[in-house]
Amino acid sequence: MGKTPRKHFDINEWKVTESEFSEKFSRVAESVFSLGNEFMGARGFLDEGSSSPSLIGTYINGIYEYAIDKAATGYKGIATRTHYMVNSVNFFGVKITVDGVMLDIASTPYTDYSRTLDLKRGKLFRSLVWQIGGNKIKTEFCRFLDMEHCGRAYQEVTLYADKPCSVTLEASLSFDEKHFGNPSRWIVTDREQGAIECSTDSTNQRVACAMHCEIAGVTPVSENINKGVKKTFTFEVDGKGGRTFRRLISVATDKGGNGCLEKAKEELYDQHKEGYAEAYQRNDEYWGDFWNKSDIEIEGDPQNQQGIRFCIFQLQQTYHGAKEGSNIGAKGLTGEAYSGHAFWDTETYCLPYYLFNNLQAAKNLLEFRYGTLGEAKKRARDLDCEGACYPIATLNGEEACTLWQHASLQMQPSTAVAYGIYHYVNVSGDKEFLYSHGVEMLVEICRYLVTRGQWDATNSYFGYYCVMGPDEFQMMVNHNTYTNYMAKKTLTYTLDVLGELPKERLEELSVSEEEIKNFALCGEKMLILYDEKTKLYEQHDGYFKLPHIDIHSIPDEQFPLYHSWSYDRIYRNDMIKQPDVLMFQLLYNSDFTLEQKRANYMFYEPRCIHESSLSPSVHSILAAEIGEYKQAYDFFAFATRMDIDDYNRNTHEGLHTTSISAAWLNIVYGFAGLRSDGEISLNPICPEAWKSYSFKITVNGALLSIKVDKNGVNIRNNSQKSVKLIVYGEEYTILDKLEIKK
Repeated sequence: MGKTPRKHFDINEWKVTESEFSEKFSRVAESVFSLGNEFMGARGFLDEGSSSPSLIGTYINGIYEYAIDKAATGYKGIATRTHYMVNSVNFFGVKITVDGVMLDIASTPYTDYSRTLDLKRGKLFRSLVWQIGGNKIKTEFCRFLDMEHCGRAYQEVTLYADKPCSVTLEASLSFDEKHFGNPSRWIVTDREQGAIECSTDSTNQRVACAMHCEIAGVTPVSENINKGVKKTFTFEVDGKGGRTFRRLISVATDKGGNGCLEKAKEELYDQHKEGYAEAYQRNDEYWGDFWNKSDIEIEGDPQNQQGIRFCIFQLQQTYHGAKEGSNIGAKGLTGEAYSGHAFWDTETYCLPYYLFNNLQAAKNLLEFRYGTLGEAKKRARDLDCEGACYPIATLNGEEACTLWQHASLQMQPSTAVAYGIYHYVNVSGDKEFLYSHGVEMLVEICRYLVTRGQWDATNSYFGYYCVMGPDEFQMMVNHNTYTNYMAKKTLTYTLDVLGELPKERLEELSVSEEEIKNFALCGEKMLILYDEKTKLYEQHDGYFKLPHIDIHSIPDEQFPLYHSWSYDRIYRNDMIKQPDVLMFQLLYNSDFTLEQKRANYMFYEPRCIHESSLSPSVHSILAAEIGEYKQAYDFFAFATRMDIDDYNRNTHEGLHTTSISAAWLNIVYGFAGLRSDGEISLNPICPEAWKSYSFKITVNGALLSIKVDKNGVNIRNNSQKSVKLIVYGEEYTILDKLEIKK
């Protein structure tokens, strides 16, 4: 793939540690050391700040601004104003001065540096020894976010000294951090000692933050600062023992423009009543319980063991169903790239993890789409269609992408939502959701699909003209097979669901017999470009006739191509950015024979340059299925450590959250062969480099422990009810445990 790792962190199966601070790697480390709890997130910037390169970022899920300027276009259907997740209140900021010297890692001499993200406990630790005159000041930092009371955060700083010294510590709450390098747009609406509330400039959303700070025996001085508040502590460190600063932080929001400062203060009161030590222990217990249910263990590969645990940890931090009405941004809550937007990756890459680890969270993701159905219907009308067209990029349900070739031509968000509904119901059996919110979304998506599509000149077949599929290197094509196939499956599934509904529900949905017949006809006549002889699906009409390019002839230094090739040059050949045909063969895996999957993999894989971080995982999963085990492992090795080793050279912008979920897919859907688009089945293999691996999934409410080694698979049912599972093609009813030798 022309991508090599940048090694910076120590290998440890439960920790990510940097033993040396690097200005060159500082923003990458800030992303990797990010903490989050779905409600809010904080990059791993240095508590005391620094003049070294840094992106100080704290983000509140769902809090956003509209761009100041609109795009200069008067064309109907093109979004003219984007919105973005805004950098919020920095509640970890401290300034420390010792004997008149302000601590700054870029200028103050230091030794014994270490920073560690403890995956097992959900905490970030850092320590170093400052050299100030003839004195050594050891400083230890700890921070964590509460995973159960998600508006709470905690910070601890302890200082030790060889010799007595005078210390000033300023602890601030600041809404004045830059976003995309631009000045803060926050407006102060209320503040008092140790608490502040601000409003977003364009959306009038309120965020309030309150803090309780303490150093034993020291009374702080409180004051206001620009768009913030601070408390200043002055004290002595006597050289005989440490002095500890602790801060409890509470954050509250209100999207309706009403004040929420009192809400933050009330939460802080409860937080203070519990205490720091109790919260510290409770968070340890939370993560312990989580890992007991969701860990993946790899025997014989500590590097990828660390990688997959980092991925699972960040998935749980990013989303676990704690906050209704939220989604998963492409960078989670770890950076500003992609503006915090959710894409169609949510339903295709992220949802499977939650289906088998946290069903309520999976349902909440779909409820977000239901809650924004009104905006999707407006978007369809903007595009001269009926029904609902879900946006390619969004935080609030509106289309945030101002690039028309993506926002207007890519239909995969809508069919991904339909697929997500189907997948969730297939795994959960939740017909109540299906017959209420699910079917309403399905019908509106189908209305969009039949009005966006067209019949050919002879009315022989139905399909989609001027579209862009998942492979974004092919623009304005006709009959992209991914688009057509996913639309066909959506129409067929919706008809099946409508056939299960009583007449009264159909009337509530305003679905007529004539409309049902039209859905059926469009689905039946959908053009699917398939050659029975070669078993190949043509990516789009005319793809096989495109000029061929040997992707291995492209010099490594030209990647990413968007930066080195003219925009239109990219579209003039058969090179693929990311899987397209292979993508729908993975999503609806049971529809295709092994022969079909092999033929298409062997044809399309050599044409794919993996410009998307999501691409290698799809190839790895299908390679494992068709027996190309070396390729499967080679692609996998990129996935789990993509951010830790900065493969794409852009981890500094934030973590690749949906690719992180793809790393989980790589193991569970790839090597373990889990399939869930029909009956739940497993077809495990053990990579040659591993002695064994084990993971846990929840199926029909039962927690299953699965261990795979070179000899076969062991499955233990940790519940009191039996579970049906297909393993290596045979159906089993698992009451207690199952061992299969292979």
